Amino acid sequence: MTSSGKLRVLPLGGLGEIGKNMTVVEYDGRIVVVDTGLMFPTPDQLGIDLVLPDFAYLRERADDVEAIVLTHGHEDHVGALPFVLRQLGRAPAIYGGPLTAAMVRSKLDEHRLKDVQVEDVLAGGTVDAGPFGIEMVKMAHSIPDSFGVALTCDVGTMLVTGDYKFDQTPVDGVPADVGRLAELGREGLLLLCGDSTNADRQGTSPSESSVGPHLNEVFGRCKGRIVATCFASNIHRVQQVVDAAAAHGRKVSLVGRSMRKNVNIGRMLGHIEVPDGILVGPKEIEDFPDHKVVVLSTGSQGEPLSALRRMAHDDHPHVSLHEGDTVIFSATPIPGNERAVNETIDRIYRLGATAITPREVPVHASGHGYAEELKLLLNLTEPRYVMPMHGDHRRLSLHGQLAEAVGIPPEAVFHGENGLPLELDADGARFGEREQAGMIFVDGVEVGDIEDVALRDRRMLSADGIFIVVATISGQDGLSVAPPEIIFRGVPFVEDSDGFVDELRDAVEVSLERSAKEEINEIDLLQDHLHDDVAEFVYDRLRRRPMILPVVVEV
Repeated sequence: MTSSGKLRVLPLGGLGEIGKNMTVVEYDGRIVVVDTGLMFPTPDQLGIDLVLPDFAYLRERADDVEAIVLTHGHEDHVGALPFVLRQLGRAPAIYGGPLTAAMVRSKLDEHRLKDVQVEDVLAGGTVDAGPFGIEMVKMAHSIPDSFGVALTCDVGTMLVTGDYKFDQTPVDGVPADVGRLAELGREGLLLLCGDSTNADRQGTSPSESSVGPHLNEVFGRCKGRIVATCFASNIHRVQQVVDAAAAHGRKVSLVGRSMRKNVNIGRMLGHIEVPDGILVGPKEIEDFPDHKVVVLSTGSQGEPLSALRRMAHDDHPHVSLHEGDTVIFSATPIPGNERAVNETIDRIYRLGATAITPREVPVHASGHGYAEELKLLLNLTEPRYVMPMHGDHRRLSLHGQLAEAVGIPPEAVFHGENGLPLELDADGARFGEREQAGMIFVDGVEVGDIEDVALRDRRMLSADGIFIVVATISGQDGLSVAPPEIIFRGVPFVEDSDGFVDELRDAVEVSLERSAKEEINEIDLLQDHLHDDVAEFVYDRLRRRPMILPVVVEV
């Protein structure tokens, strides 16, 4: 347990990766958690639905958790909350901006955690959590109610920025609270934990409001149906698509469960204004001529079950893409999703439609500040120490270089990792003893460890297939009493290999005879020997390593 007088900052996710952001802040034995994010699986994580931070540390300290504070409503910051609460076995105080809280309540309802209370905190609002004073500092991002979290204890004040940019003309007219950030600097900020997502991009990010005119221009030259896709949580982008549709006399149909849910929440809280009569249901799309319709869809990242992906594979129940349709990608691929997005775009063209991406027209603006904005925040807050967060190792390193460029001493910049706590006290700052961290998987409704052999088996099956070898042997002499049965799935070229299966049967017989001579009688040992012999034979012939499942039946 942390001793009094030491502030401990333990990242459990978000360092060395983009996603699953989660930071444990600890003082005097009490804990505040900032964000509980998730990440979507990579292509090699076969059959996995979600990737979560490993929060075993929190599970062991469940009674010490005073509060969970959420910076904003994106999945990489709030998506793991239901799983965390189940693992904790209790619900500490949970705080977030009004939109964040509403989106989280909806998520908790889906997970049947209906009795959990999530409290709204407005910009500039403060709450107490054990030894911490917590303040929500308004930041600008691609979703309303985005905050940095300032945590104050006896050692000093630290700021976790969440995702941010310095947008001077945001769609909702509420920029970042530059004045309060400067005040934190004047008061003496101990530690800045800052977003590093765009540390590699020079200059200043374009304003979110700059996207609207480009969408309007593209809508004006599209003669057929328009399908616009963006993150369902990008409320400001949704508003601009609706505005462009209204300007060109088009109806809007919301396609995708999360899109419909988030638009309803945004309308309820006043973040989205939709003209009367402009919305139509997905089943009504065909009732209008193509030039009068805009479909606003999920799937900008090429997610396997998303609405746009299903449209691209001609598998959507209400929208069939055809010649004359234009699909506008109002988003850029998250690192790792490029292949899925490119495959979706290719399928769109195959169906006769066309696609417009931010590479052709600036129909997207990042919600994360570029290098000059990161330097601006560093200059405003003048932190004593800096620990870059929310980025892969390259971006964390570049963020550190920016900090040094504005005058932060190199020894005051800490390049952290998940599971490596930064400890701060009156004597300075240093890394502490490493804690357990990593990732856990959600597969269906089950939560499992990364060491789960099921994932290894899935990779093997996907790469080289499976052989099932069924051998029937005599209980007296251990020799085969019937021809071995060979079943194979997903193994390429076997059917075209002359005599391969017959030769494999012979190899099985030889293996069984060898085991009989060695008087190996235990079924488990027989199966182990048969596995090794079959695996060796298959590799020699096919140069592949499929999964081998030997089954020995004694009669």
